[in-house]
Amino acid sequence: MALRRRARRMRWFGCCRLGLLWKALGVFMVIVFTGQLLGINFNKSLLLERASLFPGSDHRNPLQLALGAPCRLHTHIMFLKTHKTASSTVLNILYRFGDERGLHFALPPRYQFGYPLPFKAFRVKGYKESGPRDFSIMGNHMRFRKSEVEKVMPRDTFYFTILRDPAALAESSYTYYKAVAPAFKRAKGLGDFADNPWHYYEPRLQNNHYARNLLWFDFGLPHDANYSVSLASAGEREVRHNFQLILLSEYFDQSMVLLRHALCWPLDAVVSFSLNAQQQRTSVSGRPAMLALTEEQKQKLREWNALDWHLYRAFNKTFWEKVERLGQPKMDREVAELRARREQLSHLCLLDGGRPVEAGRIQDKNIRPFQSGVVKILGYELNPGLDNATRESCLRMVRPEIQYKDLLYAKQFPTPPGVAPAQSPKKEIPKVGAAPGELKSNRTLRAGEAEGEKRGGVAQR
Repeated sequence: MALRRRARRMRWFGCCRLGLLWKALGVFMVIVFTGQLLGINFNKSLLLERASLFPGSDHRNPLQLALGAPCRLHTHIMFLKTHKTASSTVLNILYRFGDERGLHFALPPRYQFGYPLPFKAFRVKGYKESGPRDFSIMGNHMRFRKSEVEKVMPRDTFYFTILRDPAALAESSYTYYKAVAPAFKRAKGLGDFADNPWHYYEPRLQNNHYARNLLWFDFGLPHDANYSVSLASAGEREVRHNFQLILLSEYFDQSMVLLRHALCWPLDAVVSFSLNAQQQRTSVSGRPAMLALTEEQKQKLREWNALDWHLYRAFNKTFWEKVERLGQPKMDREVAELRARREQLSHLCLLDGGRPVEAGRIQDKNIRPFQSGVVKILGYELNPGLDNATRESCLRMVRPEIQYKDLLYAKQFPTPPGVAPAQSPKKEIPKVGAAPGELKSNRTLRAGEAEGEKRGGVAQR
């Protein structure tokens, strides 16, 4: 008899628990429905889609997912800053986000983590082998080595990077590193180099890594190895394993939308101005004379950088798969919102209608961009008369990488009273022959679609 009474009680409690769960779910649905009627956007579908778009980046349990609970804002982030891929603009976004929230950056003593040598944890200022991993954001140039990065960054760190079509990357790299890469220095123009790269390229010479498979090199892979399907596929697998999101510089705005969903950041956090842009002095052909390339020469550059080209094609496909899973209408809507917000901030913050200007025209030396190579690097001049809070927000968006790093470094490692602060170096790229150390720093390609055609891209940096 007692057993029967106990069984009835258990059934009653079970039904009661189930009933309470259904009641809670019903109340939640009523709230969501009412909110939608009132114009409140809970964005439930967006939250649910994040889990499938970025495997490993969603830390909610199944009940949170089912109820559309808010995603978790990421503050542990590692960005592999590849060269000449708009990465300076991405780093500015990370600097701003961490600076505004008082996050702790993993910073090099100077400006890069011992590049071009492979990264070692001891190169992070303040790192202690036996200490806690309390850094939030890492993003300065390095030659990637995951095992060493993991000694510095927390276990739940989100890893991402950015790629660029090797032909376009070669153009930017040629102008920026012509004075220090022997292969580029010997060639009269990029077209000459593209026609016969082995005539100019010697793999053993220092700084020549800028002239071949630069992305592959930045990933810590053997950039001078001869191309083979097995080698390229193995490198692709390693990159996929190490990074949760791969962006494309040709589709910068779409990349920022994917990034903000991956990190659960607000749209304003990824609005940016193009930094480290190169001045374009055009010839009759519409390009600088030393950069004038035929389509055949562009394809030769892709073949010369075959390992980079393999990565770009593979992650181009992955990129557009993520866009499709997010939803093209949603992507288009958020890209339009991002561009509208950029335009609004441009008019608010910048002189000359937001156009980049030569460094000599910028009165404030703290926002003049560092100059390197044979083409001028442009920056921005702020509007006068801004109130202090607005000026500070605008300043964060235009502050060049070197000055911003110095500012963050000074905040994290203040100079003791009576000690003069270290001065920034006048030149960030050493002369050829100097000791290695701190160097400065489509959807699946459719048949008939011009490779490298831009959809909503920005000037490349």
